[in-house]
Amino acid sequence: MASGEKFDCIVVGAGPAGTTCAYTLAKAGLSVVLLERGEAPGSKNVMGGILYSTILNKVIPNFWEEAPVERRVVKKVFSVLSADSELQMGMRFENFNKPPFNNTFTVLRGKFDAWYAKKAEEAGVMILNQAVVDKVITEGKKAVGVKTRLEDGDLFADMIVVAEGVGSLLAERLGLRERHVPEHMVTCCKEVIALPKEVIEERFNIEGEEGVSLEYFGGSVKGMVGSAFLYTNKETISVGIGVSTRDLKYNKLTPNDLIENFKEHPSIRRLVKSGKLLEYSAHMIPEFGYDHLPKLTMDGLILAGDAAGFVNMNPMFHEGSNLAMASGLYAAETIIEAKKKNDFSEGGLAGYRKRLEDSFVFKDLKRYKGISNFATKHPEFFKEYPELLVELAEDFFTVSETPKGKSRMAVIKKGLKRVNLLKLAIGMNRARKVMF
Repeated sequence: MASGEKFDCIVVGAGPAGTTCAYTLAKAGLSVVLLERGEAPGSKNVMGGILYSTILNKVIPNFWEEAPVERRVVKKVFSVLSADSELQMGMRFENFNKPPFNNTFTVLRGKFDAWYAKKAEEAGVMILNQAVVDKVITEGKKAVGVKTRLEDGDLFADMIVVAEGVGSLLAERLGLRERHVPEHMVTCCKEVIALPKEVIEERFNIEGEEGVSLEYFGGSVKGMVGSAFLYTNKETISVGIGVSTRDLKYNKLTPNDLIENFKEHPSIRRLVKSGKLLEYSAHMIPEFGYDHLPKLTMDGLILAGDAAGFVNMNPMFHEGSNLAMASGLYAAETIIEAKKKNDFSEGGLAGYRKRLEDSFVFKDLKRYKGISNFATKHPEFFKEYPELLVELAEDFFTVSETPKGKSRMAVIKKGLKRVNLLKLAIGMNRARKVMF
């Protein structure tokens, strides 16, 4: 790299958002440098393991034919746990076994991100690893470059894209977003556990390239606001938890406490038994919600991905990768447009927010913006109600000499005694509005 070289765009962060942006820009003929803080793309990136790929399939059609995806998710299971029991609802759709496989795959980020970055490099992106960015260089109010710890030092470009993840210090230092607070963050930890392929397929009733995602609520995280998950890969399973950082702090628990407790549950213990732990990782997930999104642009700069808080908070989806890639794509399209007009001002970048507003990204963020507030005001939906639901189901299906009509009435009376109906009705109505 020549000293003083100027690029069309510098992208900070080689996660799904940053790599999508860099790849799209390079394909359009712009000069792009992609800066990765870790030893290589994927080395520091963490997610539960589900890749939603509607955007990726637009960027690289039929990507699954060459990408290192693990399994396509054809089966979904949602479970409510008490301390030792489980109430489960599962579904399987054969259409999800056909291209584009419902755009839902399990992946291991180390492998997938490395492949995706290689595709960007083949398209013309310059990738610099172990590139720590200390600050964005500005002239007046315009971002013009970044100060790095690389041998070449400062890099300059017409545009900067900050896609460095949830803890974006660059965005904070520029005043684009406030310092994150526990109320708007989720702490997540994940283990990757090795199991033989045939064991996984037998244990989870799948075959070939089929996969399953299992989501657990209630007792999975000791009744705190959050959930746990288990996803099948080819020869491993991804097991993890995600819980409100505020609840974690209040209850003085660690992520490791929760994941160990989760794995000891009778329903989970049988699924992970005899597995070998290969990897443990932890990170934060933003749950800003639409009303708490940061300022997304300034002269010469765009925020994308987790740095901008683009995560769908609906616990039925846990959708982040798709929103990240969409923001990376829209950032690139906006920069290409700005390049043609030679206008990199905040006004010239207005197309970025317009694209987000017109897409599923902002529409979904708006639709589910009340989930975090609901969870704070109705903790009973995460502890008392799940425990009671499992208990009542167990009572209902307990075989005895009691006549079925009498046992049914006993279950109803027990439920009525334990639940304030008005409070439940209000809570259910609010849940319906924010969840569905």
